[in-house]
Amino acid sequence: MKQNKAERVLDGFHIVSWMTDALDGVRKRLWNDARRDGDEEGAKRMRGVKYAVLKNPDRLTDRQDESLAALGNTDPKGQLYRAWRLKELLRNLLKHPLGQATAELRHWVFWASHSRIPEIVELSQKIRRRRPDILRTIELGYSNARLEAFNNRIKVTIRMAYGFHHVNNLIALVMLRCGGLDIRLPKPNP
Repeated sequence: MKQNKAERVLDGFHIVSWMTDALDGVRKRLWNDARRDGDEEGAKRMRGVKYAVLKNPDRLTDRQDESLAALGNTDPKGQLYRAWRLKELLRNLLKHPLGQATAELRHWVFWASHSRIPEIVELSQKIRRRRPDILRTIELGYSNARLEAFNNRIKVTIRMAYGFHHVNNLIALVMLRCGGLDIRLPKPNP
């Protein structure tokens, strides 16, 4: 009898996307609370930091960078700022060597589960359950980024092919764009 030696791994992008979804949930909850309480200024600040908290800090525009700098004063209990810090800690620990990442993940789960932020506490339980898969991902260094890029290229090609009368034309276009052929046009004569 042959034994299955497959191991489950997760993609780092999806792990961080769990966190960004939870972070956006915190922002939306605080925004709704501010609107319900009549705090127009607080609601405006919550709406203004949406993209600043979800993007990587090295890819922020100047305006988003200013919003992020003021993040500590955005909500009274600092929930959004603490959730953002946890997102950045999680994002960075995925890049560390396994030994360091193991300790950091243990600390991250502890901090997240004691944060008193409902969305983050719920996520910490999910990450605690998936910890072996996350650590295996860090250990093996696998990513499905190339596959995701390839799928995106096919989706764009399908959109380009809208109106084609035959599926064979679509397949030919996908093969042309994704098949690895290097088609160079002849140079014009001088």
